[in-house]
Amino acid sequence: MYNPNEKLKEIIKQKGGFINAHAHFDRAFTVTEDNMEKVVNYHLFDKWQFVDRFKKSADVSDYLRNFERSILTQMHYGVTAALTFVDVDSVVNYKALEAAQIAKRTAKERGFTLKICSQALKGVLRPAENKLLRDALERDQLDAIGGLPRVDEPNQQAHLDELLYLGKTYNKRVHVHVDQLNDDLEKETELLAKRVMKAGLEGRVTAVHGISIACHNKEYRRDVYKMSRDAGLSFVSCPTAWIDSRRKENLSPTHNAITPVEEMLEFGLTVAIGSDNIHDVYKPYSTGDMGTELKFLLEALHLYDMETLSEIATTNGRLVIGMEDNNGDRKI
Repeated sequence: MYNPNEKLKEIIKQKGGFINAHAHFDRAFTVTEDNMEKVVNYHLFDKWQFVDRFKKSADVSDYLRNFERSILTQMHYGVTAALTFVDVDSVVNYKALEAAQIAKRTAKERGFTLKICSQALKGVLRPAENKLLRDALERDQLDAIGGLPRVDEPNQQAHLDELLYLGKTYNKRVHVHVDQLNDDLEKETELLAKRVMKAGLEGRVTAVHGISIACHNKEYRRDVYKMSRDAGLSFVSCPTAWIDSRRKENLSPTHNAITPVEEMLEFGLTVAIGSDNIHDVYKPYSTGDMGTELKFLLEALHLYDMETLSEIATTNGRLVIGMEDNNGDRKI
């Protein structure tokens, strides 16, 4: 009997296995019975503050345990490589990054590729935060530089310009959280594309999430896709990450709370998938199973072509996390 799920799974395996192009392994498996009751319904911004408590109390061994468990779980689900954001800020300093370096070495021994990207929950403009990031880059402890423009509000443009400057200076890819609130007031992808072209970093930057793009009218969406193509932006969709978007009274085009991947593909944009958070206060029930993420993506967008889906799950992931280039040449 023909089973499309099994067929797709086999194609992905033949192409080298799933790539998890966006995760937060440092805080994975940190949901507890206590914070499950008190914190999981907080707004995203309030959760950012709550996570500081864990960051202050955790030591390197705690972080290493999260990384190790995440990697083993990913391998169980057929994932062969991942890019994880890792907190680098004045609360945690380098504890999480130190654990990530150890985990990266042990993962390689298991045949798993782990790429490390800085997370900027405290922004990148304040002197103390900026110094921590630059010192990590000087020591070559990062494979990519991560951004979160909202945390430096109202200086989002300066936040992006600093990331792009550092990306160019240290020859690193840049991954930026943008348009993740499913809200038509957000236009961060447009700003990112413009600043990338201004910085001359075309083809080196990935936009993570991009959910709010779907809230805008078709003409605006098409303009964003064209700008993104000109900027060489790639995208990572985390299909289950914002599927729990709350109802609002804003009027916008009918859409699912997911990156509009099927439209992006029409404009030749490269899109990969990620798990985002795993068993933490952000997504307590998320398992990190990339098969689940791909299933949500294909159902939400009516995207059923197996070749396209397998490319999103494999080749595109290797491109955006810097494992290979557009010619398929490996860069590990």
